[in-house]
This record gives sequence, C-alpha cells and structure tokens, in this order.
Amino acid sequence: MDEVTGRAKGGVARAEALSPDQRLEIAKNAAAMRWSGEIKQATHGSDDHPLKIGEIEIPCYVLEGEIRVLSQRGLHFGLGLPEGGGRRGARKIASLMEGLSEKGINVRGLIERANSPIRFTPPHGGKTAAGYEATILPDICAVLIQAGQQGALNKRSEHLAERAAVLQHGFATLGIIALVDEATGFQKDRAKDALARILEAFIAKELRPWLQTFPPDFYQEMFRLRGMNYSSDTVQRPRYFGLLTNDIVYDRLAPGVLEELKRVNPKDDIGRRKHRHFQWLTSNVGYPKLREHLGAVVATMKLSMDWHDFRAKLDKNYPRKGKPTQLSFDYGGEDADDDGKGL
Repeated sequence: MDEVTGRAKGGVARAEALSPDQRLEIAKNAAAMRWSGEIKQATHGSDDHPLKIGEIEIPCYVLEGEIRVLSQRGLHFGLGLPEGGGRRGARKIASLMEGLSEKGINVRGLIERANSPIRFTPPHGGKTAAGYEATILPDICAVLIQAGQQGALNKRSEHLAERAAVLQHGFATLGIIALVDEATGFQKDRAKDALARILEAFIAKELRPWLQTFPPDFYQEMFRLRGMNYSSDTVQRPRYFGLLTNDIVYDRLAPGVLEELKRVNPKDDIGRRKHRHFQWLTSNVGYPKLREHLGAVVATMKLSMDWHDFRAKLDKNYPRKGKPTQLSFDYGGEDADDDGKGL
C-alpha cells in the first residue's frame, strides 16, 4: 500500500486519535447533513410491485436520472434485519458494518454508503421515503457471507449470512438493475441501449481460451437426478443435456445472455457449436458470475432428491431472468431411451 503523505497523513493521524464515540458522532453528523439534502422524484415503481428474489420481496423504484433504488425498510426486511426507517434506520446497516470492520472484514465502503440514504417522493406523491442505490445489495450480501464464513457474526446475526446467500445468487451487480427495471415497469421506457450495455459487460468480443469450468459433480448429479447411471470412464452425455444446461445455468445469469451467446456462438450445419458458451463470457463479469452460479447449482443438486425436487428449489432461489420457470421441450432419437424422469 502507498504511504500516505502531506495533508492526508495529518488527516489519518487525527482520525486515529479520535475515540470510537467521537468517530461515531462525526459519522452521525455527516449523515444528518446528507439526510437534509435533495429530495428526488421517483418516476417508476410502487410497493405493490416489489423486486422478487425467490420468496423475498423488496419494494424498489426508479428515480429521476435513472437511479434504481431499493426502499430502506424493504432492504432491512430482505436482509433479515429489524424493520425501521429514517436516520435511525440508516444506522442499522452502518452499525452492523462498523462492527464487522472492527473484526477485520472488508466492508467495501458500506459504512459511508449506508449513512447516505437517498430521499425520494413516490411516483404518485405521498410521504417522503428513503432508499439506497440497488447496487448496494450485492455488496452487503458478499460482506455478510464472508463474515459468516470467518465466524465474525454473533449468534443473533448468523441468519444474516444464510439470507444473504439466498439473495446473492438471484442477481449480479448488473443483473439487479434489470430486475429492478422489470419490477418497476421501467424496462419499457429505459434507453434502447440499456440491455446492450448489460450484454456488453457479460459477452466478450473475442473467444477466451478453453478452461475446465463445469465441475465433474455437475454432470454426476445431473445423471443421478435424471435417474440415469453415471460412468466416469466416458465424457459422453445425452445431447439434450445441453438444453438442460442452458435452462439451469446460462438462462439464469442475466437477461438476454443466453440469446446473445447463441448468436455469437451459432450451431454448424450438423447442429453442433464449435465452441463452448462459457468461452464467450467476459473475464471480469460474465465468467466469474458463471462460476458463482455453478457453485450454487451444484449445491442445490446435492440437496435434492430427484429432478422435480431440484427444479423446484432452483426456480425458487435462482429463477430464470424475466422468463417462465417451466422448461418445456421434446427430445428423442439416440436419447429416447431416457425415461424423461423429472421433465
């Protein structure tokens, strides 16, 4: 880390000389100043059309300037925190992050962000509400999961890590923007290139080298759940497994990603693709999101009794992006001896 010099060095020294109570008072005063600032107008959204991630619902809005926000009360409920709003509500997340930071957890600037709620007026008027930019939720979930893994949460807070794990795989940082747009109806009015920007973040311009990406457990569990015998001596799998993989993996990364992958990675004259879909995912967003989602899928597989049970769990916790959850297709030919158990 670079050495702090000049005025910045003096500022750090002064900050370190403050007691915890003094630092807390300064933070509260700064939050109060931010709280007294501009009140924005919401253009889309209502409590009646919340963001849904599995069974968790969080009211969301789009403000002037295309700022997507989650309501403060809804965010508390979604995370499993006690409900509450206003300045005191803002301190709930900030206090939690302060405690985790003292235990060595990287809280990703969430103390300041939690102390800076956005005040806004709902689209049809009414009482002023408070919220946070929607991208705060993935960061909070990541911090809580890390804290749970490192044993930094006390008994009363352990459930927060479990809740965060459910939420985390329902979105990516870009994915949550699309989910808010869908919930609020803003997707109909947003700039025409908004979806293109999402796809640009996920889909690479050039083909990536092949890397072992799908773990052996993925296919072993696929065979088990389908009621089929698995052999580690061969890599051959029924061709319709590709359709299943598209549904349970690629179609759940972000809106439009599967369609774009099919476009940049088309089938040849005999119906096969020259490359693997994952080779076309970007290294900074698409590929990491794929690996994260695969981990969640395999874990769900191992907790499932059969294909029906697995699909029910998958659709509940990691729904397809803006599409019906039920997969419907026919397959046959060389794979017709598969009894279709679970379809």
